[in-house]
Amino acid sequence: MIYSTHYSSPVGSIVLACDSESLVGLWIEGQKYFGGTVAEEMTENPGLPVFTTVKKWLDKYFAGQRPAISELPLAPKGSAFRTAVWDILCEIPYGEVITYGDIAKKMAVRMKKGNMSSQAVGGAVGHNPISIIIPCHRVVGANGSLTGYAGGLDNKIKLLEHEGVNMSRLFKPKKGTAL
Repeated sequence: MIYSTHYSSPVGSIVLACDSESLVGLWIEGQKYFGGTVAEEMTENPGLPVFTTVKKWLDKYFAGQRPAISELPLAPKGSAFRTAVWDILCEIPYGEVITYGDIAKKMAVRMKKGNMSSQAVGGAVGHNPISIIIPCHRVVGANGSLTGYAGGLDNKIKLLEHEGVNMSRLFKPKKGTAL
């Protein structure tokens, strides 16, 4: 069974989902792929301890602290490739960004391949089911393009600015499929 609750944040209402032990989803309301990794119907149950833990983590994060991802029981559902990409996302330091190409290079090394497609990495990043905590908002294009965010580009910008990212070389694309 999958349980859910809501959390009010500076980027809007957030839906949290868990399997009673671990967080399996965190989506900004209305975001692309909302609930995409949860096959079961979600049952509202805000009193679960895992939700208390996650909400305290989010309170710290939005208060400008830097809580460790390792403090949380996370269990995102996805293929081995996607979960490996999400593991790399968890390694991106607070307040820093990385490119899809950089992640592709790390994935190629981990998979013992000569190279890896940045587009395949982009698909995995875009389908991250635990936004904000697994920091897919910290991934940008090689040219500094913010390239998209399932929770919306404006929210991506808010999150990066909240973390103190130097935005001077980053820009919002004027057109593209990731808008």
